[in-house]
Amino acid sequence: MAKTPDTDVQTGLPDETGNGAETPAAAADGAATGAPAERRPPREVPRPKGLGPVGWARWGWRQLTTMRTALILLFLVALGAVPGSILPQRGQAPEKVAEYFEKHATLAPWLDRLSMFDVFAAPWFAAIYILLFVSLAGCVIPRALQHYRGMRARPPAAPRNLLRLPQSASYETGAAPDEVLAEARKVLRKRRFRVDAGEASIASEKGYLGETGNLVFHLALLGLLLALGVGNVFGYRGNVVLTEGKPFANSLSYYDQFMPGREFDSDRLPPFSMTLDDFNATYETQGERRGQATDFQAKLRYRDTPTSQEKPYNLRVNHPLDVGGAKVYLLGHGYAPVFTVRDAKGNVAFRDSVPFLPMEQRNYTSEGVIKAPDAEPEQLAFYGILWPTAMASEDQKQIVSAFPAPIRPVVTISSFKGDIGLDSGTPQSVYKLDGIGKTLQPVKGGQKLLEPGETLSLPEGAGSITFDGLREWTSLSVNHDPGRMPALIAAVLAIAGIVASFMVRRRRVWVRARAGEGGRTVVEVGGLTLGHPTQEFEEIVAALRGPEERGTGERPARQSEADPDPASATDTKE
Repeated sequence: MAKTPDTDVQTGLPDETGNGAETPAAAADGAATGAPAERRPPREVPRPKGLGPVGWARWGWRQLTTMRTALILLFLVALGAVPGSILPQRGQAPEKVAEYFEKHATLAPWLDRLSMFDVFAAPWFAAIYILLFVSLAGCVIPRALQHYRGMRARPPAAPRNLLRLPQSASYETGAAPDEVLAEARKVLRKRRFRVDAGEASIASEKGYLGETGNLVFHLALLGLLLALGVGNVFGYRGNVVLTEGKPFANSLSYYDQFMPGREFDSDRLPPFSMTLDDFNATYETQGERRGQATDFQAKLRYRDTPTSQEKPYNLRVNHPLDVGGAKVYLLGHGYAPVFTVRDAKGNVAFRDSVPFLPMEQRNYTSEGVIKAPDAEPEQLAFYGILWPTAMASEDQKQIVSAFPAPIRPVVTISSFKGDIGLDSGTPQSVYKLDGIGKTLQPVKGGQKLLEPGETLSLPEGAGSITFDGLREWTSLSVNHDPGRMPALIAAVLAIAGIVASFMVRRRRVWVRARAGEGGRTVVEVGGLTLGHPTQEFEEIVAALRGPEERGTGERPARQSEADPDPASATDTKE
């Protein structure tokens, strides 16, 4: 009887030696354990090694450069921009940020820690922005190279069975096959198809403009992000409050807030200047919209250089002034009462207009402070509330403003004397009094309601303050952005690209001609369109057949909407 080969007790398979002999590894294992073969433990399989740093880096790069990640980051950019639209920003309206801090003393510091008042310069927003840029670049650039190679490649060869395509037609003609194919090449090239001749067939393709438009859209989006980054790095932004009759020079000392880009040299500011001659605001006077502003106009005079001719300009909303490579925008406005302060010796300690900040936007009730550090023997300070159109409230107990225009301006003054604190060198806000009740004491009897031309004389000859009149101020934003024009070009290309991607579809047409019965030629035409079939296929078939062949033995053009898998009829991948 033939002896069967020994089998492995663990797997039940014949021993590799085929003769029941132990393998060297098994012998070594048995020698090490001293146990019979049936009691030996299974051989340990080595565990697979981890990805390692390089593997994890490749995995992270693949995840970052997917379109899904790009869409998520784009959503996060849009979500991060929401606080910048809801909350006041230091770059546009620092006075409104200060007002928000006063009204929300507990919440505002926490929001400030999260950079909610300077969203677009926040580190977390910059991180999302950079990740989005890298994700788009890693996703779009390889696609663009692949698309370029596809555009230069030959059209795919004709499938075996053209009549199974979503659009197909078949007819007979008396022309020779070579003549049919030559005519097909001519017709298709006339319609701007890329044509390639095969064995007894013609392959053609066009419609790459749709995919090109899609790539142009994404590349333009990438360029738009780059242009915005260039503007933030090499540009600058500044805010200034300019009162009627006051000049402004493009110098750091004139700015209330200046934010240069990381690579911008502040010493290279262009030397333009301007003066605000007059500011006019127009309001609705009747109806439910009474008091609502309808128009703002700031009449300026400006110079491009100190030696250039002065030019007038009417600055309005959405009509910025272009000067010195920067654009000057109109942001907001308010009132600046003019005061004259005399000290105890009768000397003029202060005479100027003082910008007041609006306490409410409906009727522009405003507040401000007047500081006279040169008054002797004690420094003087005043807190004022301005009502542009003063009238008594309904209960006749307080004063309110009935209209935002300065119809009847009235100022309530509260007086203080002592040490203002300017001599200590500690920075102070021009809109706030520090040290009240400590170094700065209220003056008893130093309160009064003033109309233009009236004076408040302080008790014991401590001094006086006169309300001389009312001017208006406007807040201007000076913005130099070298990425503005590239961003505009990128935006236009993005719109053109997205339109092309929706309007143009990929189309392929194949023509095959073979000899039939009776000396005639059988012509088969097949079409494949990315998306719904088009009328163009029928036009191509009609042009190929010619007028003399129409109405003769033809298999009519077919459009199969229910074809389960049109691509299965082709030999090439779509």
